[in-house]
Amino acid sequence: MDTRPLDDLTAILPPLLRALEALGFVARYLNPADIHRVMDAVGAPDAALAAEQHRLGDWPDALADVREALGAASRHVLQGFAELRAAPDDPEPMGALFRALRHLPRAQAALYPLAAGLPPVSRYFLEPARRDDAQRLAALAQAPPRDGAGISHEGGEPDARGGYALYVPEDAAPDVACPLIVALHGGSGNGGAFLWSWLREARTRSAILVAPTATGRTWALRGPDPDTPNLRRIVDEVSARWRIDPARRLLAGMSDGGTFAYVTGLESGSPFTHLAPCSAAFHPMLVQFADTDRLRGLPLHITHGALDWMFPVAMAREAQAALAAAGAAVTYREVADLAHTFPRELNGEVLDWAGIV
Repeated sequence: MDTRPLDDLTAILPPLLRALEALGFVARYLNPADIHRVMDAVGAPDAALAAEQHRLGDWPDALADVREALGAASRHVLQGFAELRAAPDDPEPMGALFRALRHLPRAQAALYPLAAGLPPVSRYFLEPARRDDAQRLAALAQAPPRDGAGISHEGGEPDARGGYALYVPEDAAPDVACPLIVALHGGSGNGGAFLWSWLREARTRSAILVAPTATGRTWALRGPDPDTPNLRRIVDEVSARWRIDPARRLLAGMSDGGTFAYVTGLESGSPFTHLAPCSAAFHPMLVQFADTDRLRGLPLHITHGALDWMFPVAMAREAQAALAAAGAAVTYREVADLAHTFPRELNGEVLDWAGIV
């Protein structure tokens, strides 16, 4: 028996997963003032991955899909690190940094199909605190194929305007109502990429995850609003296909997506039971125009970074005060070392707060 593919897999997978985690670290701590310090802290985990790329050459045809997935994920990780290191010399360094980090969700998307058959990959796609949860790992590994379960993209390509990325837990039971997480991307993002910011938690907690893409360049924060009816259409569409728990429908959002979570989530008739804006802009007029009955007792979880350079933290403090005064049940989380990035490590805290356990 030829054991070389297994030996190759055993050699390449650990450095790939470590390099993915390192890219996630950069995405979390990215700050224009600290990029050199962040890169120094990360080091060069891509070097170990690059040293193992020769192993992806001659595999049996039966393992071609595995080889291709590992190769695609590796290429995105290596390209991401290369672009990160080149970014400080770019005429627009911040734009270059954000472009470099687009390789992280692309690498995760390439790797995810292997989660069903490779336990280390399955563990990577769980919350870090639950990676040794044997019961959850077994439930996911033993789930029979079900039409529509896993990851899909509705409405065209993963970044199609007005479409959405959807994750349905592989072991979702037709007779059990799942909680729903709807996650809104930032201004220059799309649902196909932002899905990966919440996938670990949704997969760990058996939640259905929807990551829509705005109908325009960003969410409808001024002027006509085609995004609110589109979001309601999406929720109705997903609810028609899968059982959704009516008491656990979370609307979360990052940056412009967080601002739009205020805009649409405070409207009368909103389908969401909990709102969780992160690193969002806020204006007191949002409260003035909100439905007063909707606001009363509405669970709101606000997360913001003390180092936010795009939307100063004073906005979040003002939001907390104004919304609480209007009767909302506000939980406020100010993060000392957070700039204008997504604090993925707090997703579990937000879901615990929303009763999605």
